[in-house]
Amino acid sequence: MKIDRRKFLKLTGATGIGLGLSATDIFTKGTVEASSGHSRVSTAATRLAMVINIGKLKTDDDYQRIIDACHSIHNVPTIDNPKHEVKWIWTDTYKHSFPEQINEYHPEAFMKKRFPLLCNHCDHPPCVRVCPTKATFKRPDGIIQQDMHRCIGCRFCMAACPYGSRSFNWIDPRPHIKEKNTEYPPRTMGVVEKCTFCNERLERGEEPACVESSNGALVFGNLNDPESEVRKILNTHFTLRRKPSLGTMPSVFYVIGGEDYAG
Repeated sequence: MKIDRRKFLKLTGATGIGLGLSATDIFTKGTVEASSGHSRVSTAATRLAMVINIGKLKTDDDYQRIIDACHSIHNVPTIDNPKHEVKWIWTDTYKHSFPEQINEYHPEAFMKKRFPLLCNHCDHPPCVRVCPTKATFKRPDGIIQQDMHRCIGCRFCMAACPYGSRSFNWIDPRPHIKEKNTEYPPRTMGVVEKCTFCNERLERGEEPACVESSNGALVFGNLNDPESEVRKILNTHFTLRRKPSLGTMPSVFYVIGGEDYAG
């Protein structure tokens, strides 16, 4: 997508980048109103969310299976150079995943686990607020979508995201795709990409690929439906969300109780 200099400056000026907005402004002020005209708290009938039960992920294969399912379907490249790495789902330690919630009294085995991380599809997404071309936007069902064709590679969204959930294609990713899925378009150099909650699968009535391959460790559904499986799990288990002090209200929850963390 081409955009002239005058329009670009007008759009970037609206984001507040470089114009004195505080970090609090970027993370919380008018995030949803600025992008969609909706109120800051989602009032849509559907707000899609994911619950990850860490206790059900017991082996390295359990983690790798959900990563491979996502990356193979979405043509995510495998690049050895960490400076050029592209990832939609990855894993990290408890300390890095929940830096604000370190609790020395959590079960030791739980604190040694690795945690699958992905875009949190926040209710108040700072990435949406700073995108000058609206390449990243919030859908009524809560999914934070990424339009790679509108992306101009400014990486404002990457700077605004507090979860490191976005990757930039520093090089052409297409030669690094092991087996291309012809049903999903590969990206080009110079654009940002991330997890989309498998919006293309949802349109076909299917679950996200990571959920389908997780053997019940990942559950997906409507957070606004009291009878949905995600709501039932949240009502009966203690969960964590990443960096709650930022007020972004992630739609990805991590169950920390109710399963054996051994192994």
